[in-house]
Amino acid sequence: MAKKIILSVVIVVVVVGGLVFLKLQQFSAMGEAAKHQVMPPTVVTAAPAKADTWENTITATGTVVTVEGVTISAELGGKIVGINFESGAQVKEGDLLVQLDVTVEEAQLRAAEANATWAKVNLERSTDLLAKNAVSKSDYDLVDAQAKQADAQVDNLRSVIAKKTIRAPFNGRLGLRQVNLGQILKEGDPIVSLQTLDPIYVNFSVPQQQLALVKTGSVIRVTTDSANGEHFEGKVTAVNPDVDPVTRNVRVQGTLANPKEILHPGMFANVEVVLADVSHVLAVPTTAILYAPFGDSVFIVEKKDGADVLRQQFIQVGDARGDFVDVTRGLKEGETVVTSGVFKLQSGIPVKIDNTLAPNAQMAPKPKDT
Repeated sequence: MAKKIILSVVIVVVVVGGLVFLKLQQFSAMGEAAKHQVMPPTVVTAAPAKADTWENTITATGTVVTVEGVTISAELGGKIVGINFESGAQVKEGDLLVQLDVTVEEAQLRAAEANATWAKVNLERSTDLLAKNAVSKSDYDLVDAQAKQADAQVDNLRSVIAKKTIRAPFNGRLGLRQVNLGQILKEGDPIVSLQTLDPIYVNFSVPQQQLALVKTGSVIRVTTDSANGEHFEGKVTAVNPDVDPVTRNVRVQGTLANPKEILHPGMFANVEVVLADVSHVLAVPTTAILYAPFGDSVFIVEKKDGADVLRQQFIQVGDARGDFVDVTRGLKEGETVVTSGVFKLQSGIPVKIDNTLAPNAQMAPKPKDT
């Protein structure tokens, strides 16, 4: 019995020892293989650092206002007998809009014109008689005054008729009609709004420390959320001579072409004033920067033993513009930098450049999902 137990123990020891030996052999083979194993290169996107020039601008928020705008109202009271416009119509200077009842004034005008004609004839007769000393100077002066008074009465009635014949004071687009046919208007009652939409003004403010940079004639670019990304370009046409003592800002006015009448008075607008000087920059995509508390860096792709490897380079960044950032120190023009996934990289690893899925960096990005 004891011999059987001893034999069983020996067999178990032999089997376990064989298994251990096999495993040690496998581990040794794996270690040898690991020594000669070469990691495949990491696929990255990359782009060269490019020298560029950026415009310097001053940004502000503004309000769109009309060059000419007025609410047309009744200068004299009367009954409306004619409306010659539709709401929202484009009109020209002098177009008839509303006609008030002038039948009484027209009748009075005819009588005044007849009286003026008689006074003129009487004046001519008195002039002949005065030349012959057949009438006194005082009688002649009386006839002359009567003639002038008759002419003044005619002019007065014509002026009343003109005021009751309401016309467009300038070219523009009408608003909503606020009167109806047959309505009795009182003096000052509103009739319709009239606005000139092309050209149009944009008013905005700049801080007093930037006042010296804004000149009459400076180019401005305006955008508004109602224009589907369209830019409107114009020029600064006026700078307020005084500074607001509360905000220390200066009011500035620009003029824009608005042929499609997209801009309307009262709109909020984003304004950029383009300055005369430009900045020379070394631009890389923002996604190429690895931001860290101990310093910002980029990964530069270099050739080493015929392969592309990474070198981490610490840099100093300046202004950002769109999807780009200006590198002011630590990078040279033409050096190839990794443009995506930099947080998972490290210096010295081999890489393979594949820009098939490279991010499309733009100076003025327009995301679709906004």
